[in-house]
Amino acid sequence: MAKWMRVGAGIFAWLATVTGAAGAALHYSTSSARLPVLAASAASYMMIASVVGAVVFALLRYRVATAVAVLVVVAAVWIQAPRYVGESGGDGGDALTVMQANILFGEADPITVVAEVEARRVDLLTVSELTAEAVDAFAREGLDRILPYHFVVPEPGAGGTGIWSRFPLSDEVEYDGFVMNQVSATADVPGAGPVAVYAFHPVPPVYNTEVWADELSRLQEILESAPSGPVIVGADFNATYDHAQYRAMLTGRLRDTAEQVGAGLLFTYPAEARLPPVVGIDHILVAGGRATSVETVTLPGSDHRAVVAQIRLDHRPAHSGTP
Repeated sequence: MAKWMRVGAGIFAWLATVTGAAGAALHYSTSSARLPVLAASAASYMMIASVVGAVVFALLRYRVATAVAVLVVVAAVWIQAPRYVGESGGDGGDALTVMQANILFGEADPITVVAEVEARRVDLLTVSELTAEAVDAFAREGLDRILPYHFVVPEPGAGGTGIWSRFPLSDEVEYDGFVMNQVSATADVPGAGPVAVYAFHPVPPVYNTEVWADELSRLQEILESAPSGPVIVGADFNATYDHAQYRAMLTGRLRDTAEQVGAGLLFTYPAEARLPPVVGIDHILVAGGRATSVETVTLPGSDHRAVVAQIRLDHRPAHSGTP
């Protein structure tokens, strides 16, 4: 190989390795500055570059550089592995099907949304960007027949949020101080007791990364004060698994259902272009239970794919009387 080609290949390999290292650093970054927050959305892709760097260095027989690149690859694998390995767990108790859908200013096709809810036997539906017109359209298509209980706070544009349930709802709460609506309710699930259900939609970081980080932090505080029983969260978090601000919610009882089943990179956005989605910002979280499957569903008219999770709640210990 000509000397100039070796030099060029070496520079390329270093750039790839540095890109991979930057992706790993962004995964752990807690900065709310605009550039690192937006760049973290691509951190998984950046880490893949380290593999290219290691291969090129190995072909060039640059031992020290190869070792450095391999260390970056190992770090990337360590970071990404939990998303593919999944968690072990028992069979659990009562089964629930949960669906989270961002319906893009209420423009998602209501026929498809209701048909998916019915076909998949969804028990709990959380909706982002819910408008009053969408609420009426869902009712016309029979959503209230399938899920007869709901707590909805619709708004024009992207602000509305709602919960539909197969089971009676109580303790409805709308949380103040957020740009868009954040709501919760308690579902009375026969045989399982009360299940706390949250539907969240913090602002996207392109709106303002400082506000985005603050809203995620306050949503985390809300979840940390959740009841001790089962908890389910459906949300367009406007954050990927590579955002430390999102993963902070997973440090307590809550788990990301996609991570639980080892679903890998579950892409949900943007879904309206000819190319497939490239980031996963829609999530279903659970405490007091474990997902057995998670998948995405295309909703015509929306720029997000919906997320559907099959969840088994943990067995709840029976209370025995005092002799």
